[in-house]
Amino acid sequence: MSQRKYFGTDGVRGEVGGDVINAAFALRLGYAAGKVLAKEHATRRGKPTVLIGKDTRISGYMLESALEAGFAAAGVEVLLAGPLPTPAVAYLTRTWRLVAGIVISASHNAYQDNGIKFFASNGMKLRDETEAAIEAALEEPLGCVTSEKLGRARRIDDAPGRYIEFCKSTFPSDLDLDGLKLVIDAANGAAYHIAPHVFRELGAEVHAIGVSPNGFNINKDVGALHPESLAAEVKARGADLGIALDGDADRVQMVDASGRIYNGDELLFAVVRERMTRGAVAGVVGTLMTNFGFEKQIRALGIDFERAQVGDRYVLEQLRKRGWLYGGESSGHLLCLDCHTTGDGIVAALQVLAALKRSGESLEAWVSALKMYPQKMINVPLKPGIDWASHAGLQAAQKQVESLLGDKGRVLIRASGTEPKLRLMVEAEQEALASQCVEILAAVDLTA
Repeated sequence: MSQRKYFGTDGVRGEVGGDVINAAFALRLGYAAGKVLAKEHATRRGKPTVLIGKDTRISGYMLESALEAGFAAAGVEVLLAGPLPTPAVAYLTRTWRLVAGIVISASHNAYQDNGIKFFASNGMKLRDETEAAIEAALEEPLGCVTSEKLGRARRIDDAPGRYIEFCKSTFPSDLDLDGLKLVIDAANGAAYHIAPHVFRELGAEVHAIGVSPNGFNINKDVGALHPESLAAEVKARGADLGIALDGDADRVQMVDASGRIYNGDELLFAVVRERMTRGAVAGVVGTLMTNFGFEKQIRALGIDFERAQVGDRYVLEQLRKRGWLYGGESSGHLLCLDCHTTGDGIVAALQVLAALKRSGESLEAWVSALKMYPQKMINVPLKPGIDWASHAGLQAAQKQVESLLGDKGRVLIRASGTEPKLRLMVEAEQEALASQCVEILAAVDLTA
């Protein structure tokens, strides 16, 4: 199996009790990772130490205990932070000079799923060599060091407070949020006891929703995947803005007083525009799904733009390769590498609020230059094994669509990674044109 299935900032995805993630796997993973990390950091004084955080899923208790036992059996010390956002684990791993940070979370998925994500000592993904070594160690027999070499585990009580202070430090010291009435939606997830405090301590009047996790309600009808709940609450409360996070708080969506929802592309544009008031911005990285209107406007500002594969890890790779600082996904996973090493929903929201505070403009006005293109996307059945990329009918339809669009839109065709379907997307200046082009593509029979 590919090591990418298990490690990296995309993390593990699987149903608890299934073939991918269960207590037995977590135990073996903790032991394998512990052995590799202990060997890599053998020159450190004392035993190597890792941090384990989690979101609010019921399965997190089980997986936390299993990982803890595996690391201890490998002679690695464990710090248990309890519920903590993914970017908080990345930050604390780096600032505490630990050998690794582990997050137990399936991010925006429902409670039945769970995952395991690793961060290296610098708060970024593990080196490829480390991932490969852990992958290999997973195939070895489970063992245990002698009693005197066992790792210890202890609870860390002040992790949320430390992270709250870090988030606040990314907001300009000459500004505050006094006079803003905000609704904060923590998705019944890892930031339920953190996000409201950040904005409140910066001076905002805060009403919080999605802050009553019970192990089963993470992301359920709340949070960044369901911003309509936030929009209704913002309007009902007469708030100025609403901020919605996902289950592990690395995504953000925002809502204004009218109930209008702003996705990741619009929020990234807000951040980039603010950074331009301080100096030149070299470039921005989006993904294959980033709106074409965003790309055109960024280029109109004289900023380079590149697309990465869908997934925050690919955005980060492109940013580091080019030495750029800003990138993200339409889903709201935004990277501001001048603030943090990974995507952070709270930090991203603070950058948007700083732009509005400094400019005195509304969110709608601040991003008004960004003209989002209407997007039409459908899934069509695909015969297993068919080479759609060289399919003559599809190539002809794509050529026809590209001719119709010219420089007024774009077409994206990609296979689903989970089912035998092809995803067809067209963006155009006019919705009617986008619809026409999608119909042309959909008419191609890929099941014969």
